[in-house]
Amino acid sequence: HPDLLYSDGGIPFAISDFFAPGSAATPADPAYQKGLELIAYYYNDSIAQHGKQDCVYLQKDPRPEIYKVGTLDVEKSQLPGISAEAWHTDTCIGNWFYDVRQPYKSPLFILETLVDIVSKNGNMLLNILQRPDGTIDDEACFILRELGDWFHICGEGIYGTRPWKVFGEGETRAVIKKLTEEQTTWSQSDYRFTKKDSNVYAFLMHAPESRRAVLRSFDERVKAVELLGFGKVDFEQPFGILNVRLPEELPTHLINCLKITI
Repeated sequence: HPDLLYSDGGIPFAISDFFAPGSAATPADPAYQKGLELIAYYYNDSIAQHGKQDCVYLQKDPRPEIYKVGTLDVEKSQLPGISAEAWHTDTCIGNWFYDVRQPYKSPLFILETLVDIVSKNGNMLLNILQRPDGTIDDEACFILRELGDWFHICGEGIYGTRPWKVFGEGETRAVIKKLTEEQTTWSQSDYRFTKKDSNVYAFLMHAPESRRAVLRSFDERVKAVELLGFGKVDFEQPFGILNVRLPEELPTHLINCLKITI
């Protein structure tokens, strides 16, 4: 009774648009029959086990008529904006398998990718590479410690959140290309947003050297601003532009996050 079922392609067992762009096959195609029966069995079994559908099926065909039977998986890439349906990215710290010649991503690169994805209603599954004996090397341990320290400070802005009215501010965008990941050079005016209850979380993709954050997306009157890991900070909102005074020493050397109550 797996919680998550994953196809490394489209719905079994027809040719997927992921591998053959422009494929005309639809769910009505007889080639999809066995795959759809499998997915239906999976969902019905989850209902029998939990009283509701409490499982996730992932596949990579980007056509809505295909992926809406489950959840769209965008391997090692992402979507350009907020999607009405939740979607998913799977990626890795280096290659998909252990390779001593493959350099690892930095913790900052991993977190920049995560924050950008979550702001657009996505989730990210991160592959941690193992040696042949199942152990992980020192560099992978370092990455996990860095990520863990960051989540201890800023995880509130990730877990249980949903997209806000816009996914971000600033002109910088991640490269959107199949199976391609390139680290983005962010500017001090780049932010990514999530929302939970009456709070908007604004991630500073590049902390301003002036230690003054300027945000232009808040039409609502802001009631309070907190820097996660630090506490309440001073702010003003003249002419609808939110100005936040940051401390000289920020809580994390990675991506910092403002909790903005509206």
